[in-house]
Amino acid sequence: MKAKIKKSLFLTTVLTLAMLNGCSSQSDNSYAPPDNSTRSGFQPPPMLVQSLPEISQALANGTISSEELVQKYIERINAIDKNGPALQAVLTLNPEALAQAKMLDEARQAGDLRGPLHGVPILLKDNIESKDAMATTAGAWALKDNITGRDSPLVAGLRAQGAIILGKTNLSQWANFRSERSMSGWSALGGQVKNPHMLDRNPCGSSSGSGVAAAASLAAATVGTETNGSITCPANVNGVVGFKPSVGIVPQQYIVPISRSQDTAGPMTKTVRGAAMLMNAMATQSPAVDYTARLDSEALNGVRVGVLEFATGGNQAIASLFEQALEDLKAAGAILVSIEKSPETPENYNRMAYDLLKYEFKAGINEYLASTSADQVKPRTLSELIEFNRKHADTELALFDQSIFTASDTMGGLDSAEYQDSLELVQKTARNSIDTLLANHEVDVLVAPTGVLAPRIDPINGDVWPGSWPGYGSPAARAGYPHITVPMGGFKALPVGLSFIGSNQQDINVLSYAFAYEQQSKQRLTPQYLKNAAALPEIQRALSPRL
Repeated sequence: MKAKIKKSLFLTTVLTLAMLNGCSSQSDNSYAPPDNSTRSGFQPPPMLVQSLPEISQALANGTISSEELVQKYIERINAIDKNGPALQAVLTLNPEALAQAKMLDEARQAGDLRGPLHGVPILLKDNIESKDAMATTAGAWALKDNITGRDSPLVAGLRAQGAIILGKTNLSQWANFRSERSMSGWSALGGQVKNPHMLDRNPCGSSSGSGVAAAASLAAATVGTETNGSITCPANVNGVVGFKPSVGIVPQQYIVPISRSQDTAGPMTKTVRGAAMLMNAMATQSPAVDYTARLDSEALNGVRVGVLEFATGGNQAIASLFEQALEDLKAAGAILVSIEKSPETPENYNRMAYDLLKYEFKAGINEYLASTSADQVKPRTLSELIEFNRKHADTELALFDQSIFTASDTMGGLDSAEYQDSLELVQKTARNSIDTLLANHEVDVLVAPTGVLAPRIDPINGDVWPGSWPGYGSPAARAGYPHITVPMGGFKALPVGLSFIGSNQQDINVLSYAFAYEQQSKQRLTPQYLKNAAALPEIQRALSPRL
């Protein structure tokens, strides 16, 4: 995830950050750069524009080999991630990726196909372990040598279907659970991730690099993690699909943790079908579930959709895009049901939700650090990690503090009555809020805008998010329920998404509804790599003197 404490105690404290078959590659509403733009060279070659399903098909057809594809992605990462606009979305490349691609090409020629992802290059958020020769760092110096030789189960699932782990993506350090005044997309090892739509804009977090890499065509697909908003928020502001599955469907073993009750990994892709394909590999239910089975453009026909009017926020541009999204839902056959009032929550709900994460983080990070090699990772506990950061303050604490770390270190164990009370109250409240809305209004799914238009990156003040945040993602995260965001267009070249939220284990249904909307709307924006808002002619004119 793992998102950021949005100061009102998770969006109240970690709005947790702050938020924490194929759709068209460009909306009619996407911004076209001026003729004298130097950004044209930043657009990907035709093959890399394609979505995951299309790339999988191209490999199957022999249109391109896996080795050629990996080489193209490496070249693109060098051109626009390390150079050019310098997105800084990719932290590490797998030194064995080309060799693995060649091996998989040979296996294909021999008729030995592992699955739909055979030869497909995937980028992982750098808090997810893979047994490749790459450290799993969470963006921190304390873990810079953390080469574990372990595959997280989700990575083993991807590999079993033939996927190539191309590398690791940059992230909000420690998944944005280090400071209440942090800056999304920044890590001590990787620097600041940039939004490819407008380079001075916040990429959100904590799966910042994964969201940017998916939008900028740096891999066929990416994987992020979320505790509260860390998949859906970067997907929203980078204009891609982000799916947070029900907690427990994708195992969390060998992923740097925050919360055992809320953490989950999930796909970040250009299309809903691509996300479903990744879920088929990453999920571990037995018997296996096919998340692509119900992807049908008619899936919304006759479906009652709860429209969370109370969660639309105060931005008129987003409200207008949401109104168009509702028209698209109706055109796809949905029956819209207006929901005006938010469920009430206990007075101490947000405080206990934040405390819950601090309890679980302390326990989880102590367990994780103890599982690493003492030769590679010197801090063995959260207390030692805090001291490590103090000793390396010039790099680790250069932009913001470690207030969440120090607050978490004061918490008791998971056997404490306070923790148990917090867990029960938070889960019961969040689950009831969603299930009650679904039941009382007799609807199958809930929709709302996902989040805000991206604000500017601010290394002085940290994240400065617009007020009246739209969306209902925090209850979905705390409940452990499925939540997907799909692009619904943009304003002034900045994208924004539409959220679909369902009840526990309704992941296939949520994916199918999102797919039907995507096929009707086709509102994904192509990144334009604008330097800033003044690169838009209408804004430049307004900012220029008239006398």
